[in-house]
Amino acid sequence: MRALKILVWVMGAMLLAGVAILGATIAGRLPKHGPPAEAFTAPAIGIPPGARVESMSAGGDRIVLDLVLSDGSRELLIVDPASGRKLGTVPLRPTP
Repeated sequence: MRALKILVWVMGAMLLAGVAILGATIAGRLPKHGPPAEAFTAPAIGIPPGARVESMSAGGDRIVLDLVLSDGSRELLIVDPASGRKLGTVPLRPTP
């Protein structure tokens, strides 16, 4: 009977240790929130008159705007997000 009591205590301690390790593992994998980003105001980005932004993608240190121009043609506008400076354009034309 004494051996059974010891066995129950050991298994109970193992259960508690397992739950503690599981909780610590889950807590360690949760995303860490850093300080909130500072507010900023970027300069305006000029696009041609009558153009509209069809889509936008960002990667690294570039923002690419897919523009549909007023005549129906398309153009990619590459912008530096830090300064708002226009880096270049890529006209898109259908192949014949």
